[in-house]
Amino acid sequence: MSSSRLRSGCAGSRHLLGGDWPALGTAGRKLGKVSELAYFEFGATPVEYREAWDLQRRVHARRVADEVPDSCLLLEHEPVYTAGKRTAVSDRPFGDPGAPVIDVDRGGKITWHGPGQLTGYPIIKLREPLDVVAYVRALEEAMIRTCAEFGVSTVRVAGRSGTWVPGDERGPDRKVGAIGARVARGATMHGFALNADCDLSWYDRIVPCGIRDAGTTTLSAETGRDITVAQVTPVMKRHLADVLGYRTWRHVYDVGVLAGPPLETTALARARQAAAPRSEGATAAAAPAAAR
Repeated sequence: MSSSRLRSGCAGSRHLLGGDWPALGTAGRKLGKVSELAYFEFGATPVEYREAWDLQRRVHARRVADEVPDSCLLLEHEPVYTAGKRTAVSDRPFGDPGAPVIDVDRGGKITWHGPGQLTGYPIIKLREPLDVVAYVRALEEAMIRTCAEFGVSTVRVAGRSGTWVPGDERGPDRKVGAIGARVARGATMHGFALNADCDLSWYDRIVPCGIRDAGTTTLSAETGRDITVAQVTPVMKRHLADVLGYRTWRHVYDVGVLAGPPLETTALARARQAAAPRSEGATAAAAPAAAR
């Protein structure tokens, strides 16, 4: 596996409940101590997945170029199924699932995103040597701590990423927090999803993360009370910054500060203007210029 392009996501191997992992010490060494993490929150309006993915790529490119600080996008999506590189045909929904199915470049298999789920996309530079496992463990730790503040005890499960409610009289192990990460050119993309009060019936149409012997749950379902994304977000922000080694964090209120101006209003618009024929006779000359 190349050190410049690492992926991690939902694993589907047989498992045992995990005990204490040396996650924080490892993450602290590998991720290093940096000064500040910048958060951008989209608020309560769900975001279309492709729009957020494009935004991730733009922020990622600027982070790789050291034009912006480490950052994390926090949002809820419109209902969507995203299929990682290892998604099997049998894991995908059959017929019309009621939401788009989008193939993505992260690790893992298929999952769902939508309203009632806090989705986070940390875009941060990892220190050399890259350790994607330490990074995943740090994301898990942040979700474990967040769940604990709402009275939900969660654990890691050996061989499976994410945050789990252990099996009990209510059923088998239940995943409440998922992780699907990618590291390219030393910086992370994609990230985590923590179920607050989403509609779990969306998961019935797929095999989440390719795991057939476990379930999914929400913080609301586990506690018997309504726990919203708005309540979860500030808690997750605090723990995420802590486990990733940031001394402070701040809000960014204009996403353009991180992503730059939209492509449509910058390079693409200029290219179209330059390629536009100024007269009928200029059309043939302008077309090759636009193609370069």
